[in-house]
Amino acid sequence: MKKIWIGVGLACALSLAGCGGGEPKKAETTAPPAAAVDEASAATITGKVSYDGPKVNPKTIDMSAKPECEKANPTPAKVQELVTNDAGGVKYAFIYIKSGLPDRTWPPAPQATVDQKGCMYVPHVIGTMSGQAFEVKNSDPKMKSFAREEVMVAVKCNIHPWMRAYIGVLPHPFFAVSADDGTYTIKGLPPGTYTITVWHEKLAPTGMDQQVTVGAKDSKTVDFTLKG
Repeated sequence: MKKIWIGVGLACALSLAGCGGGEPKKAETTAPPAAAVDEASAATITGKVSYDGPKVNPKTIDMSAKPECEKANPTPAKVQELVTNDAGGVKYAFIYIKSGLPDRTWPPAPQATVDQKGCMYVPHVIGTMSGQAFEVKNSDPKMKSFAREEVMVAVKCNIHPWMRAYIGVLPHPFFAVSADDGTYTIKGLPPGTYTITVWHEKLAPTGMDQQVTVGAKDSKTVDFTLKG
């Protein structure tokens, strides 16, 4: 597995490695120039990612070998691989349009940022577009981009073994990361029929596909239930 090393200040280095199935897809090079989404007909998909399984009690991360990390976390940090709320909502699921979009170049998504804070990566999961710069922050900000699509790219630290994050890289901006309560929103979709899927590092690493059709100015709900 190919790895890319990025120095981030003096505290930590990042190892970025693709962990999706099969060979990464090459970035589209023949699509027409990007054009603005037609807001007059744009549709929206909302929903919730829920957990169906045994009660989750996230483990406390043992930072005793790194006193500077313990000091930076007065409230002990928890493992983030499965985070749920009392109502069963799943945080840090990555929801995206898998297929059905017109063959074109899309306008950029909002710039994403991965920050190293308190010996943790924040946020744990982000999305970005292939070819679009995202920011890697520590003492000095750095910019990075991925040339091709990949769901997901694992981000690891070679100094603090508990530090891990994931980046979803897509050729379009129609993706979301579920919030604390498991909800998500994908806006600006042109009318059409799409396959929408969800990725989660522990519960759905290979995705769970659903089909949805949206019309002009339409709003549809697509929920996902992940089994524990």
